[in-house]
Amino acid sequence: MNPTPSHTAKQTCDIIIALDVPAKEEAMHLLDELGKRPHLVKVGLQLFTRYGPTLIEAMANRGCKVFLDLKLHDIPNTVAHAIESLSHWPIELLTIHALGGSEMIQAACEARDRTHPKMKILAVTVLTSMDQARMDEIGLGGDPQSASKRLAKAALDAGVDGIVCSALEVEMMRESFGPEPLLVVPGIRPSGSEMGDQKRVMTPGEAARLGSSHLVIGRPILQAADPVAMYDQIIEEIASSLA
Repeated sequence: MNPTPSHTAKQTCDIIIALDVPAKEEAMHLLDELGKRPHLVKVGLQLFTRYGPTLIEAMANRGCKVFLDLKLHDIPNTVAHAIESLSHWPIELLTIHALGGSEMIQAACEARDRTHPKMKILAVTVLTSMDQARMDEIGLGGDPQSASKRLAKAALDAGVDGIVCSALEVEMMRESFGPEPLLVVPGIRPSGSEMGDQKRVMTPGEAARLGSSHLVIGRPILQAADPVAMYDQIIEEIASSLA
């Protein structure tokens, strides 16, 4: 793979550390190891369902900004009330699912505007664990790339601040929607890393060069023999790709 930079690509790209571990103590230990390196951390369903919003406060007290990845997807009223319930917690980024449709997305954004105006809402398009076979299985029309673009357009038109998409869609998204939307990209694997359950992946340098605003990286750092060295290696690769 030898991607060329998009003419609309942003020249900055941040790492979000995905704290995909079963226990708060493991997450805190990793943050202790990394010191002040990460300023954005992802709290997903695994930790949130065990510890609840108090974990967000614990992360914020360490100086970390929180990306709460819940992929909210329900009727508009329920999603709006869920967002209102999170209004007292210091959340930087929150995910909803683009498959919820424009009415749900608008309700989410309106609830955010009323209660938590500084929080950015991201719409998840097609999960990076999905490939063509899984798309066909659930009856979602088209290939993953075209479905992602279709969902992204609907979500951006409904008011979200950005989208979550595969790195394989980043260049297309930048060309279609310009430099403003946040493009938050999971499925990032440094050279030599295991793919795990991800199907549509890319290296950090390639994804940054194509226009990603944030890269969500978990297992390659969490499972590294030296997480600090791996984090610094990825930062260096991103910087080199954007030089």
